[in-house]
Amino acid sequence: MHTYTKIRTSMFAAGLALAFALPLSQAIAQGASQPMQKSTDNQTVPDKAADAWITTKVKSEFGTTKGVSASDISVSTNDGVVTLTGTVSTQDEKMRAQRVAQLVKGVKSVDTSGLMVGGMPPAEK
Repeated sequence: MHTYTKIRTSMFAAGLALAFALPLSQAIAQGASQPMQKSTDNQTVPDKAADAWITTKVKSEFGTTKGVSASDISVSTNDGVVTLTGTVSTQDEKMRAQRVAQLVKGVKSVDTSGLMVGGMPPAEK
């Protein structure tokens, strides 16, 4: 039974990795056709590829982390800053998601202000 759980978790992680590999491959393909040109948002193509990799890795980590609902959290990355949005069931899940994202290599900071706990809007600062 334990082997079945490992296989299922591995298959889920592999599926997530494949699902999110497309944006990464597109960013890399752009990098090959446009060497080191800056876009209008002042981010180089290699930076965009790194951001796509970080986003993919964070989503993959969520998929394999117990207590984090990967399907309810959206992830975006810009210049190494990960932004999490969506809904989590508890404050503990929100903190766990932040901690998991922060541990991914290349992440400079994590913004969880867009994560709602239990369907409630985030508290105003």
